[in-house]
Amino acid sequence: MKIVIGQPKLEDGLLQLEKELMDNDADILLFPEGYLNQNVDQARELAARYGTMIVSGHRRLNERPKDRSIVIDPKGKIVLEKAKYTPAEAVEEQGWRISTLLCDELVLQGFENEEIGKVDILMHSIGVGLFSEEQYEEWLEAARGIAVKNRCLVMGSSHGDGFYRDSEVSIPIAYCIAPDGTVLLAARNDTRTRTVILNSDGGRGRIRTGTGKQADVVVE
Repeated sequence: MKIVIGQPKLEDGLLQLEKELMDNDADILLFPEGYLNQNVDQARELAARYGTMIVSGHRRLNERPKDRSIVIDPKGKIVLEKAKYTPAEAVEEQGWRISTLLCDELVLQGFENEEIGKVDILMHSIGVGLFSEEQYEEWLEAARGIAVKNRCLVMGSSHGDGFYRDSEVSIPIAYCIAPDGTVLLAARNDTRTRTVILNSDGGRGRIRTGTGKQADVVVE
């Protein structure tokens, strides 16, 4: 399975999302919190057109909390939509059990998965860049802890720009951590698109998740 981790810049439309879908024959595309804005219907059309699952976030501006995790399957159907700060939900793609985290859920509540049990992959959609090196280290360590505790792959991505409130610092981040806590990717201030390939055929770099799923992991 091929997972693409994108770090787009903030925009009103979905031009960068469509470009990533065009440029990458991906099974799953991970994008930041809030990227889809009010363009969920268009995102569903793109997911179906390219046969790619989209994991990201969007906003319901008239609700509180307004932010939602969203997963759109390769047929364009919304299979997960979860309000921020609520317990985890899970979906399955190609036999891999997947759940989501939204931005500061990582540190404010962690991964509340008591209702869904074990997962293989936890996808963390972050909003704008982080506001300090200390926050970067804190969040990466929190993600490592969740990976080890739950024996799952944890990967995340923020927008490539944007500032948190009145901060003068913005550190874009993309990461991927193995179930044993090994940091496979830790990118800051480097907004290149990354690819995670899970190969179940065997070889070097093999990981085993808490559900017993095994694969070789290649991060490009």
